[in-house]
Amino acid sequence: MDSKKQYVSMPFMLLGVLFCVCLIAANLLETKQVTIGPLELTAGLIVFPVSYIINDCLVEVWGFRRARLVIWLGFAMNFLFVLFGLAADALPAAPYWQGEAGFHAIFGLAPRIAAGSFTAFLAGSFINAYVMSVMKVQTAGRGFALRAMASTVAGEAVDSLIFFPVALGGVVPWATLPAMMLSQVVLKTLYEAAVLPLTTRVVRRLKRIEGEDAYDRGISYNILNIRDL
Repeated sequence: MDSKKQYVSMPFMLLGVLFCVCLIAANLLETKQVTIGPLELTAGLIVFPVSYIINDCLVEVWGFRRARLVIWLGFAMNFLFVLFGLAADALPAAPYWQGEAGFHAIFGLAPRIAAGSFTAFLAGSFINAYVMSVMKVQTAGRGFALRAMASTVAGEAVDSLIFFPVALGGVVPWATLPAMMLSQVVLKTLYEAAVLPLTTRVVRRLKRIEGEDAYDRGISYNILNIRDL
């Protein structure tokens, strides 16, 4: 193992922390369904796309292997947060406290919602990272904007195809689900498109600071191979 694999830089650490925060925040916000005009959405739309933008930055600068580590770290932190929430929800409420119903609605995740959320996150995040990684090698590093958008569409589509039927099917009317899923993918992709100029500047800055511009040639895409950094 060379010395470069033995340290974590400040920018990498900050992006990893922000990634975890976004996932935990999205997990809470997804519990609220909202209506904006003709669209049926979840409030997680506010923050969840940020995790895909960070994912793109990680793969572009440090490569798939480092992104894989952060994705699993985000999963672990989100899982731990959910466990803490379930434990707190199980504690007996004080007789004078009137917020039990609201607290339970947010933190008392049903097993199907937790399963849908975790499975969709892992599948979508790894698809996003894989598409970004493979396209970078195939295009010899050209066309960052195209790679970022294509990877987001792939990741968000997989995420929505898993999360909504598993977590919300039957809670949200089945007839409403397809339109909700499509709206989420389209709006999250537009979200990334809107901030793409900023993402591009951040990536260029990170490459200069880190002296990194990873190309994932000959690596293992096994998502369980966490030790391969």
